[in-house]
Amino acid sequence: MSFDNAYEALTEDNDTRWAFGTGFTDPLAGMDTSVPSGVDAAELARSCLWLGDDALIMSHRLQEWVAAAPELEDEVALANIGLDLLGQARLLLARAAKADPALVPAVNQSDEDALAFFRAAEDFHNVRLVELAGGDFAFSMARLLVFSTWRLALFQRLVDSPDQVLTAIAAKGVKELTYHRDYAARWVVRLGDGTDLSHERMQAGLDEVWPYVDELFDGENEDDKALREEFDAVMAQVITAGALKQPYLRPVPTAGRHTEHLEPLLAEMQSVARAHPDATW
Repeated sequence: MSFDNAYEALTEDNDTRWAFGTGFTDPLAGMDTSVPSGVDAAELARSCLWLGDDALIMSHRLQEWVAAAPELEDEVALANIGLDLLGQARLLLARAAKADPALVPAVNQSDEDALAFFRAAEDFHNVRLVELAGGDFAFSMARLLVFSTWRLALFQRLVDSPDQVLTAIAAKGVKELTYHRDYAARWVVRLGDGTDLSHERMQAGLDEVWPYVDELFDGENEDDKALREEFDAVMAQVITAGALKQPYLRPVPTAGRHTEHLEPLLAEMQSVARAHPDATW
């Protein structure tokens, strides 16, 4: 089944994925994007922008495993997970732009393309976890498990958002993120409860990721506490099943909003769009 815009894909049970490019129409075409009464437009835009940035940068990191994953099946799986997140990024950045047009750089691009390709590193608001470069497959599975467990719990709450656009994005995202979390969990258990070498590397991957966990939960209200409790419960279950140890490492100090890894990532991701800003692709 084909769709004329991403909103139709949101409202139907299908496997359509959406990527960035000048050949696409508005991903929210056909949907009422006016901000509901009682909703702070700036706050809504900020939330969507931050969530979109998380998905965009994580998607880029996952695509680095294409042609490098240990098995062809996992290469395909990671590519599809990356495409899921790219689709979430496109929808969320488009929603942010509709809610607050002042966020969009003044370039001759669609709103979501402008936000993805024409902002500097200091204007991105993603968590540092998704920026980290390098690492082996075990590290990447640890990061994907942490990221998808947190994001799934968050999206399950966003399904009840007063904004119908964000509700639709979250509802579709819940289905995708459930698979992402389960895929990563299976690998963490498989590696953790495997050979001595795979166990050692899986534990090292968890240890490397763990200092960035606290940044995901920086709120003190009851919703944030409940979100952390749900996250901790899922992680404890997977860690136990994988014969691993819960890391007890101090959070990485926040010297700045981003790590040194973000600028090189953006230089690569944005290079074509910036070199050929008027191109159609």
